Amino acid sequence: MHLSDTTPVLVSGGASGLGEAVVRRMRKAGCPVAILDLDEARGAAVAEATGALFRRCDVTDAANVRDAIAGARATHGTARLAVTCAGIAPGAKTVGKGVAHDPDLFARAISINLLGVFHVASIAAEAMVAADEMEGGERGVIVNTASVAAFEGQIGQVAYAASKGAVAAMTLPMARDLARDGVRVVSIAPGLFKTPLLEGLPQEVQDSLGQTVPFPSRLGDPAEFAMLVQHIARNAMLNGEVIRLDGAIRMAAR
Repeated sequence: MHLSDTTPVLVSGGASGLGEAVVRRMRKAGCPVAILDLDEARGAAVAEATGALFRRCDVTDAANVRDAIAGARATHGTARLAVTCAGIAPGAKTVGKGVAHDPDLFARAISINLLGVFHVASIAAEAMVAADEMEGGERGVIVNTASVAAFEGQIGQVAYAASKGAVAAMTLPMARDLARDGVRVVSIAPGLFKTPLLEGLPQEVQDSLGQTVPFPSRLGDPAEFAMLVQHIARNAMLNGEVIRLDGAIRMAAR
């Protein structure tokens, strides 16, 4: 896919972290970008700084997602690249201090991290398959965000790992579903990245975490995630795959 001012992009969770990095990189490529996020203040600030469009969006609400995507389409046209970055990372054990995992917390993680991805991906794909073909018969690309926790969930990550494991698992069937319509689906499974979650930790803790990465021994830069998104969009043979972006880390139990 050629990325230019004729290639509209949607980024859920685009107000911060990995999503914000994608917004900034896609804007530098000249693409019209729509940020879908709940954080109105941050979303508006990133939109103003980059020239993107902001639409408040609760990814757990399919009707709200549909409205947000329709609003973006009315301004930019049909999105040809949709990137799902909205997510949370709750920490709780299956049984902690003798008490079972809060079922509402588990459900919230599934609702945002899995259903939210599905809502954005499927509703964006609906418009893509109805769009005109581009070069090579392609109509669009969906990039979903999984995590290395999908494969090596740590202690206290049962909800997070379950949600991200499901994102990884639906990558291939979603790609197969959409293949006849020229829409590709790829997921990225990032390792330890310098997102707001980790940036809130003391610097010595961040440095310690970075040293657990074989090479490069540091936290990932969100710009590196965005770079991979751009490559996926451009490389037509990438489809139905979950790509680890982790510096060769394999997470220990804790």
